[in-house]
Amino acid sequence: MNKRNILLGVLIFIFAVVGAKIQPNSAYMAYISKYKDLAIEQMIKYRIPASITLAQGLLESGAGKSRLTRESNNHFGIKCHGWKGRKVYHDDDRRGECFRAYPNAYQSFEDHSKFLVNSPRYNRLFKLRITDYKGWARGLKSCGYATNPRYAKMLIDVIETYNLDKYDKAKHYDKDFVKGLLKSEPVTGFQHRIYMNNKNYYIIAREGDTFKSLGKEFDESYRKLANYNDRDKHDVLHEGDIIYLRKKRTKADKKYKGFTHYVTLGESMYTIAQLYGIRLKSLYKLNDLDPRTYNIQVGDKLKVR
Repeated sequence: MNKRNILLGVLIFIFAVVGAKIQPNSAYMAYISKYKDLAIEQMIKYRIPASITLAQGLLESGAGKSRLTRESNNHFGIKCHGWKGRKVYHDDDRRGECFRAYPNAYQSFEDHSKFLVNSPRYNRLFKLRITDYKGWARGLKSCGYATNPRYAKMLIDVIETYNLDKYDKAKHYDKDFVKGLLKSEPVTGFQHRIYMNNKNYYIIAREGDTFKSLGKEFDESYRKLANYNDRDKHDVLHEGDIIYLRKKRTKADKKYKGFTHYVTLGESMYTIAQLYGIRLKSLYKLNDLDPRTYNIQVGDKLKVR
């Protein structure tokens, strides 16, 4: 598979581990949070361990940051080999090699699963237990998925460092947001990328977006989208607005335990609630404030958890 992507993945992995005290595993954790439900969905459909899918995606795509992934949504470095879809060309074992390109991340994960299922050389892997990630990792290497002699160990290290094997026991996944990924991350850039904050998915609005247009894009009621974001369904959206795709939580992420937010110029209770992915009324409640009488001031101290 794509050597440049694997090298990038290894460098990010090393940085994440070495720099854990500063910013714990940020690139890898963001990728895992975003694609774990999709990996579980693929596991249920095709009996490929979710941990293996995630680990391969992390290494092959450089945690989603490789050029091949950013420009063509190819998360697994799969080359053309009879591919009839859109193609892109990158240097790998040889210059200008042909790689598969996909309209979104979902199609890349789906094609990866079918690639393994439909290739006779990987048949023996499907006789392994779904929880045998070590057997799968070693089997992928011995069957020729990658030329790197350390590929199996790299997969196992990633799985064990990030406890990805816990997803191999999952029975359910977030169907709504797997469906959302099917419509997101287009190569052409005309639709929105999905990000994650406080165990919720969000997008960054562009000028001209409306709750109706976003509702159509993500197959969600525009009234619900507005409600999720403490807005009226007819509100005008502006470029840069954070729009969550499901109901926000009542407290910020655990990492903000004991944290104090100091209000800066231009902030409002609403923008602060959106920043931390919490409900507006919860932000008032956490700080024992009355929304009818409180006037926010620069320098005010606010709890977010």
